[in-house]
Amino acid sequence: MRYALKRRLLHLFFPTRCPICGCIIGAMDRFCTDCSDKLNVYDDCLSIEGAESFTAAFRYDDTSKPAIFLLKRGVDGNAAYALGGALADRIKADGIADCIDVIIPAPMHRKDIRRRGFNQAVLIAREVGRELDISVDEKAVSKTRLTQAQKQLDRLSRTMNLKNAFTADPSRLKGKRVLLVDDICTTGSTLREITSVIKKNGAASVRCACCCKTYRNDPKGTSERVSQNAQPKT
Repeated sequence: MRYALKRRLLHLFFPTRCPICGCIIGAMDRFCTDCSDKLNVYDDCLSIEGAESFTAAFRYDDTSKPAIFLLKRGVDGNAAYALGGALADRIKADGIADCIDVIIPAPMHRKDIRRRGFNQAVLIAREVGRELDISVDEKAVSKTRLTQAQKQLDRLSRTMNLKNAFTADPSRLKGKRVLLVDDICTTGSTLREITSVIKKNGAASVRCACCCKTYRNDPKGTSERVSQNAQPKT
């Protein structure tokens, strides 16, 4: 109730906008009706080594791209709310909400956080946690080695790029059923590496979830590249 009141008060001064087209929507709305109808639900499947399951809300395509663009650049407060809420709905629909003890966002290196100002996976995880009433642990897993941007690499290079890049605190993970959350998944390399680290540090199980997943007809993950052309209308 307090969260809803806060959104409604903010809406009076800073009207809520659809993170895809930019039109004004209701304070508690995620997307406008037109954009919501155009979003493509992710209906493919992906197996992440070591993980119990993988869940994604939408395909990463030209329709969902503007929302991810805004999320990564932190210029629209409704993007995390919209995408995180949609992902939480999908997790509920998949019947795995009761199989989760803690939500962990995919970590970023401290230098990347300083440059961007935030970690978009954390924003998504907080929204998912709020919707599912599950705690979020932002300190259980850390990225301790700076790596190249995954979108610049091929499938094999992505895997090698992430080796030994993450560490975890076993005292925060032992016996926990973890939901690992990120914004976009292309090949699954990042999720796979973090899942391995989480499992090695005592987690009982890991499930992975992303707001958007590139489709199998985009094998090189080229659609992960968020271009300036993806900006929504204002």
